[in-house]
Amino acid sequence: MTVYADLLRYRELFSNLFRRDFHAKYKGSFLGVLWSLLNPLILLGVYLLVFGVIFAKPKTPHYPLYLLAGLATWIFFATSVQSAARSLIDSAELIKKVRFPRQLVSLSMVATQAVTYAVMTGVLIVLSLIFVAGARADVWLAIPLGVLFVAEVAGLALALACLNVVFRDVEHVLTAALLPWFFITPILWSAQTLGPRAASHPTLLSVLHWANPVAPPVFAIRDAIWSGRLPHVWDVVYLVIAAAASLVLGAVVFRSVDDRIAVEL
Repeated sequence: MTVYADLLRYRELFSNLFRRDFHAKYKGSFLGVLWSLLNPLILLGVYLLVFGVIFAKPKTPHYPLYLLAGLATWIFFATSVQSAARSLIDSAELIKKVRFPRQLVSLSMVATQAVTYAVMTGVLIVLSLIFVAGARADVWLAIPLGVLFVAEVAGLALALACLNVVFRDVEHVLTAALLPWFFITPILWSAQTLGPRAASHPTLLSVLHWANPVAPPVFAIRDAIWSGRLPHVWDVVYLVIAAAASLVLGAVVFRSVDDRIAVEL
């Protein structure tokens, strides 16, 4: 756990790296972090048009909120792992010159994306309080569930960043995998929206649910925001275990390649 304890030990350095990444992301922009809301809003409009108007009228109540809750979670995941995968390579000059905890570079990228995720989650909570009366008691669970998901993404992002230093194909495989990964994640669909087709493929749906590390977090966070009921207990348990396992994975991978990072770069 010293891999993550360095976040506190070197908090000033981490803060500087975070500010560097944050300012680089929004440098020269007038709206700053608000630009990050445009991407999910544009996607929301496109998906509502295609799946809500052109193909069929969705039967899901408060469908825009349902869709946006899933999109916000996915966008944070996808942008975090993609940006973190290249973070050590993009900081090669700094890493080769100075000896410091290199994991802070990747974790600062996740922290930068987490700011956007926090803003989007705050907007979703406000919308939920306005439009979904039944969710008012449970919507606040989205905050601790979101923190757990950030931990899961941070561990996975650190592992990918380290592996990409040694095997440069990792970032390309990840880019290619994210598009199909998005469509098999229950963001545009669920067992309820599939109707009778879901009953004929229960095994496939179970695999898509439990073998996908993003699916249970999407279900849990979206249930808290949109459904007006408590998230399913097994989705929450899965998220807790996945967060812990991901942090361990990131630490183990980092420890195994830490001495090679500067050489490989």
